[in-house]
Amino acid sequence: MFQQDNLTKPQTVPPSNYEEVYNHKLDNSGYVPSIIPTSPSVPVIDPEDLEPKNFSFNDQSVRRAFIRKVYLILMGQLCFTFGMVAFVLFHEPTLKFIQRNSFLVTIALVTLLVVVLAMACCDSARRTYPTNFICLSIFTFAESFVVAAIAGRFNSQTVLMAVGITAFLCLVLTIFAMQSKYDFTACGGILLTALVCVVIFGFITIFWNDYILRTTYACLGAFVACLLLIYDTQLMMGGDHKYSISPEEYIFAALNLYMDVVRIFLFVLTLVGGKK
Repeated sequence: MFQQDNLTKPQTVPPSNYEEVYNHKLDNSGYVPSIIPTSPSVPVIDPEDLEPKNFSFNDQSVRRAFIRKVYLILMGQLCFTFGMVAFVLFHEPTLKFIQRNSFLVTIALVTLLVVVLAMACCDSARRTYPTNFICLSIFTFAESFVVAAIAGRFNSQTVLMAVGITAFLCLVLTIFAMQSKYDFTACGGILLTALVCVVIFGFITIFWNDYILRTTYACLGAFVACLLLIYDTQLMMGGDHKYSISPEEYIFAALNLYMDVVRIFLFVLTLVGGKK
């Protein structure tokens, strides 16, 4: 009788007893209500929450915004660098001042090393605004000064030719990195070894100044620099590649690409010659 009354006239049950009453009805009468009450301790799932909402780096909108930000920063760096190169080349007093005070190049090189180590070892130096932009600006200025000092040893026609070749190479390599099915991000160890070999080769050319040796060094260095540009481009792209850079590392990604472009330019400049 108690069970039949409950079937015809449901009673109001406090929310805290929903599960207990439901289990009692199911065990004693076999009655299964059409709507199963939910305990307040059990979270209610909104149907909209079941829709995929992936905002990771693989998301197209996030990745495109990241790439756009990186290339905007890179364009600013390159414009400043080659603007300083042009100023040094075509402003004779500035060129003579740099040549007379060679210690400024040493100071710039030490500054580059300190800033790179700070950005590589300290997350706040490359992720926290405005510290990341300050470090990037200092690095860009120091690198631009060194590049301008090196370019000042060559005539203007040679430098302009090297700029054109560098721009063409970077455009072709960037398109190749974006369209290629080969994953260069898995070859980081090999590229690092090749870069170390190039650096050691460079030290040898300092003490053994031979034209053939210097040309071989420039060809090898330009080849490794081109591979590094492809590697860093695919790291920035993410997607199906094995490794990728976090969207928060846009400053570090722009810095890597900038250093790759500068390396290619300096090696190409050495190849085309035209030394004063």
